[in-house]
Amino acid sequence: MNAINLANKFSLFDEHWSPKIIGELNDSHVKLAKLQGEFIWHHHDDEDELFLVVKGRLLMKFRDKDEWVNEGEFIIVPKSVEHKPVAEEEVHLVLIEPKTTTNTGSEKDSERSKEAEWL
Repeated sequence: MNAINLANKFSLFDEHWSPKIIGELNDSHVKLAKLQGEFIWHHHDDEDELFLVVKGRLLMKFRDKDEWVNEGEFIIVPKSVEHKPVAEEEVHLVLIEPKTTTNTGSEKDSERSKEAEWL
């Protein structure tokens, strides 16, 4: 039970689209990620995801609309909803999602599909 300094943790990595686990909460992981550019369209069959923007501005694309998520705001993407995160400039996120969640969900993208590692 130690306080976690987000700025310090974000300073420990530079890669984009590669979430890092910083904690566990019940059956979920708390992760940090840096995003820049566009990700792939995907969904998660069984997992909801929470995206909390710590720095920057995230565009979350859905098939029927786009939603901007500003610094200090979060969005919850329900399971089975296809989405595509876009970061025109670098975005720092806190993610809260079940431990079973992979970053590419339904899509098997070998370049971007990575097991999250502990930071």
